[in-house]
Amino acid sequence: MKIAVVAAAGKAGRRIVKEAKDRGLEVTAFIRKEAEIDGADKTVVRDIFEITKEDLAGFDAVVDAFGAWTKNVLPQHSTTLAHLCDVLSGTDTRLLVVGGAGSLYVNPEHTVCVADTPDFPDIFKPLANAMAKALGELRERADVKWTYISPAGDFQADGEKTGRYILAGEELTLNAAGESVISYADYAIAMVDEIEKGNHIQQRISVVKE
Repeated sequence: MKIAVVAAAGKAGRRIVKEAKDRGLEVTAFIRKEAEIDGADKTVVRDIFEITKEDLAGFDAVVDAFGAWTKNVLPQHSTTLAHLCDVLSGTDTRLLVVGGAGSLYVNPEHTVCVADTPDFPDIFKPLANAMAKALGELRERADVKWTYISPAGDFQADGEKTGRYILAGEELTLNAAGESVISYADYAIAMVDEIEKGNHIQQRISVVKE
């Protein structure tokens, strides 16, 4: 299986590349600036907005691991994702998106999101809103075989790799310890599982540490 990881130089992207390579997948890392990406069979230095249909031709799946954190670039969550959708439109190549937890629902009616709750930190609301907007736009793309994977609320870059996780849906899910937490390493496992199985086309799913 051939996959591409876009924004592979980020923390999530690097872990997904390594996990995929450890499973025997053929991995191409797309990066904006020259960098060493552990596990990549090939690296392509290309700004995300310059990626073309030809660049992504022949891949079974493309992972969008793009992240933007500062106010002036938050809109790029929407614009970069729209660009990748346009590039993959009408193809059989699946698009898997590293999402956010702020847009997960906290009620069965799906009218209130995590970011809407009183305890959600104000400092993270602009990021959560930008990612929620991108997800809303993605839901309108019937021309792309997308899957959006939200992490747990506490997404730990340096958390341990346990190899176990709970696969959930649109609602914030707690584990047996009452926690919403997952490490980047376990998230990468869930991502590659979904790449290999392809069970949730045009769906948002979520994962939490078991």
